[in-house]
Amino acid sequence: MSGRALVEEEARRAECVLVLEPPAPGGRAKTGRKGTGLFTLSVEGRASHAGLEPEKGVSAVLELARQIEGVYALANPTLGTTINVGTIMGGTHANVVAAEARAEVDVRFSTSDEARRVEAALLELRPFDERAAVKVKGGINRPPMERTAAVAELYDRARRVAAAFDFELGEASVGGASDGNFAAACGATVLDGLGVDGDGAHAAHEHIRADAVVLRSALLAALVATL
Repeated sequence: MSGRALVEEEARRAECVLVLEPPAPGGRAKTGRKGTGLFTLSVEGRASHAGLEPEKGVSAVLELARQIEGVYALANPTLGTTINVGTIMGGTHANVVAAEARAEVDVRFSTSDEARRVEAALLELRPFDERAAVKVKGGINRPPMERTAAVAELYDRARRVAAAFDFELGEASVGGASDGNFAAACGATVLDGLGVDGDGAHAAHEHIRADAVVLRSALLAALVATL
């Protein structure tokens, strides 16, 4: 994240920002990206012997399980809001009522209103069992890159340029985020996904298509020349 300040500084001085992230499948430009939020949900309970004195314990694992159901209920796929609890950790041994547990939560959203709604709800979580303590840390780390009228106009320009190369440049809104999110939040008009086609993002077989390099480079150069 050390480069964020530089991206934002340059974006504030720019009218248009062209992002060379890989395109969406089919070589499509990215005219919208979801924003992201990362949260850690921690529960503090009280340990006890699960066989001798279970009634004296307060299970952090049980409290966390109840909280996770409520966290998932905050999702609204219709509006583009998704939630994923990616990791859970807790307890020490099977015969011990768990004193601690935590989960890591990934949030994706298409609008700033949804970001504020989900963040507020997560930060206001309260325990089901009043003997347990629930803490939430984290927040929104990337705002959404929304498809504005200015973005649509820039995309249409790129589409016309691509047509000169007998290439139909499609568009897509995607769930992943990039530095384009930061630039858009600064008021710049952003067109993302102008890099080289490939496959296997974040996987061992991640690669680009060598036969796409010339076309994508020509498209980029021609688009810059029209700005």
